[in-house]
Amino acid sequence: MYFFHPKLLDSFKGYNSALFSKDVLAGITVGVVALPLAMAFAIASGLKPEAGIFTAIIAGGLISLLGGSRVQIGGPAGAFIVIVYGIVEHYGVANLLLATAMSGVFLFLMGLFRLGTLIRFIPVAVIIGFTNGIAVLIGLSQVKEFFGLQVTKVPAEFFQAVQALYAAADTVNPIALILSLGSLATLIAWRIFNKHLGYLSHLPGTVIAMALATIITSIFNLPVDTIGSRFGGIPSGLPSFEWIPISWGTAQFVIAPAITLALLGAIESLLCARIADGLIHDRHESNQELMAQGVANLVTPFFGGMPATGTIARTVTNVQSGGRTPIAGIVHSATLLVIILFGAPLAKNIPLASLAAILMFVAWNMGEWRKFADLKQFRLPYRFTMLSVFFLTIILDLTVAIQVGLLLAFLTFIYRISSLSRYELASPTDFPELQQFQGKIGAFRIYGAIFFGAVKLLENIENELPSKVLILDLKNVIYIDVSGIDALLELEEVCEGRGIKLIVCGLAHQPYEMAERGGLLMRLPSHRIYPDLQQGIAAAISSQH
Repeated sequence: MYFFHPKLLDSFKGYNSALFSKDVLAGITVGVVALPLAMAFAIASGLKPEAGIFTAIIAGGLISLLGGSRVQIGGPAGAFIVIVYGIVEHYGVANLLLATAMSGVFLFLMGLFRLGTLIRFIPVAVIIGFTNGIAVLIGLSQVKEFFGLQVTKVPAEFFQAVQALYAAADTVNPIALILSLGSLATLIAWRIFNKHLGYLSHLPGTVIAMALATIITSIFNLPVDTIGSRFGGIPSGLPSFEWIPISWGTAQFVIAPAITLALLGAIESLLCARIADGLIHDRHESNQELMAQGVANLVTPFFGGMPATGTIARTVTNVQSGGRTPIAGIVHSATLLVIILFGAPLAKNIPLASLAAILMFVAWNMGEWRKFADLKQFRLPYRFTMLSVFFLTIILDLTVAIQVGLLLAFLTFIYRISSLSRYELASPTDFPELQQFQGKIGAFRIYGAIFFGAVKLLENIENELPSKVLILDLKNVIYIDVSGIDALLELEEVCEGRGIKLIVCGLAHQPYEMAERGGLLMRLPSHRIYPDLQQGIAAAISSQH
């Protein structure tokens, strides 16, 4: 079972009471921070607020207990809002639970088969594009509650949502709007003046904004929607285990959403873990983290939870509060459990306008807007990829956006690498003995990689063939793929058909292995294979005497 090795097991070496105290205090702080965010994410996703809290408790605890990072905090995340809302809108809550459980299986398999490192190969342009796109959609999803609009149901699609919100523009609730603006102003002011607040700086601005809005709403009995009026409050206890009805007839419809949840969860959690590594100067185990995320997402739906992943804001809060081991994440879950066991009745007066302001604030901070301002510094393919993913995420679908983004990045990569591959005719000044054999002996040096995107190099050489001997120097070739070796074999056949001797020089490492496996070395006799170009040219000249 060494392949399944939680970071928690390595955290007790040198562990002492001082570290435990820091972890406990950090866990309590993060638990308090997580409360408004968990409820806000659930409500914005079309679920009841307790779905977010239960997810933060159960999934957050499992991720800390089994994960591959010392300080990562798991739970519901803003990135999932758009996807979860769309799944609930089109398939219903029951199928959301099934899709979440299936995504957990996919995540666990990704970790089991050591695919965690592959997530790092997703280009930055794609990540920034969909992150900013999700931030815009989160902000759009909160317009209804922020302004107190009278809209029965906001559609999941972008243009329909904008149309519905525009149609309800004359139903603004001034009290809800003032409450939203006040909460947003509190969050901004708390961040600006945080350094000057002394011991109060440890209190999270989200909790302060939510608490103030709740107190004002309760004292003045403001006519705004609250958790109590919309959802009847939150339960004061954990839900019981409830089996999810599973059948192939329903599962086949949610395979694509489940894969989207798994892919996004993997990207978010590993991106968050990398940020945490930089803060504590440690290195996480990506595959273990994926397996932990998989277990959490598989278990949580059976208790009415929603998709979970690593969360950057709560993880950074954990580190800044002194958390250094997974104990802090476990304490964070325990803190949330205590809060709902003893403080659930207080949640009924939390105004939805305040939670909308908190999500607006979160959306603004999760977006990397400066990257758009810096676009002019990058090449056109990078800009086109980022903007394509951004707009496709907003207008169409996150899955389509990522697929198109990866395709564009792939094509850009192929073009760049193929442009680095080149060939040149061996200079007569370097090999003066070739001058008397011009047109009869041709020596070409190839640089870079001979792969499917650069096989045209060999086609161009084919158009410049000499009459007697062709020498290929592959000393500076770092990689040959199957398409590349096939192109070399075709070139060898052309030379054979025209009566031209083919001599290959400088084969080493991967190119040599590929030439051996592809059959090129079997076709060429040993006296046509040389370790360097000088010997190859000498052999070619001697064959002409």
